[in-house]
Amino acid sequence: MIEKSVVVELESGLQARLAAEFVQKANGYVSEVFLEKDGRRVNAKSIMGLMSLAITSGEPITIIANGKDDETAVNELTNFVKN
Repeated sequence: MIEKSVVVELESGLQARLAAEFVQKANGYVSEVFLEKDGRRVNAKSIMGLMSLAITSGEPITIIANGKDDETAVNELTNFVKN
């Protein structure tokens, strides 16, 4: 299992279109992928779970992955929220 904390740098945070893109990317990995904010952990492959966190720009989150491609998943999803 790999965890990485990151500050969301996307101008609109992980809302609407960008949340859908994040979920689509997360679904491309074999590993289980989770997102954590303020002690709440959700499945990053679920748009409803991700939207329930209401992640805005400048907020710290933790990306967690467990499985065969966990390191790749965490690194690529971290890059997504930083760009």
